[in-house]
Amino acid sequence: MPVSNVIELRGIGKDYAMGGEVFSALKSIDLDIGQNEFVAIIGSSGSGKSTLMNIIGCLDRPTRGDYTLAGDDVAKLSANQQAGIRNRQIGFIFQSFNLLPRISALHNVMQPLIYQKVGLSKRKKMAKEMLEKVGLGDKLGNQPNAMSGGQRQRVAVARALVTQPSLLLADEPTGNLDSKTTEEIMQLFEQLHASGQTIVIVTHEPDIAARCQRQITLKDGAVVSDSKYGGAI
Repeated sequence: MPVSNVIELRGIGKDYAMGGEVFSALKSIDLDIGQNEFVAIIGSSGSGKSTLMNIIGCLDRPTRGDYTLAGDDVAKLSANQQAGIRNRQIGFIFQSFNLLPRISALHNVMQPLIYQKVGLSKRKKMAKEMLEKVGLGDKLGNQPNAMSGGQRQRVAVARALVTQPSLLLADEPTGNLDSKTTEEIMQLFEQLHASGQTIVIVTHEPDIAARCQRQITLKDGAVVSDSKYGGAI
């Protein structure tokens, strides 16, 4: 039976102890993100968007609440179990690309498949196909330091997609790119969305958020607006 929501958050809160006091970075977040949605999570520094991204990405666990990702109840899993979910269900794209500098684009994209124990010949085939999909079929042997910022981010997108994840999670993916390259990467995201990919972009840039079909705004650890529901809530 297909899963209608990729992300379901119920009562998600995250507390940190600071100087003998407890600071709530997230306050009872309820949120659904459906299959093939293209969503921006926006907010100023300190709004809680990075904390929420870490929880959605299974990089951190909430203090309280429930989180279901592609049908898996993940909020209370162990660190090792969450690592397995990350590898199978989530493709990450970061502002700083996070590529291995001394290996080729092809081998960078192959890396996540090693953890899935995919055989070498199949890994190469899958990575080559994904690089071709993002327009880098002629750059398979190039190392990241021989590529432009836009090309490196395309390698990062290919690496994120090669495991066929339920969710593509991008953290400020255009933050290190010029305006022309930003436009190219956003067009690539739009193409991926049109092909059926669920995408969540965490950003502080209103023009990037405006390219997404839905904008969720955080302030002081709470959702203050959600464009899916027609504005402020």
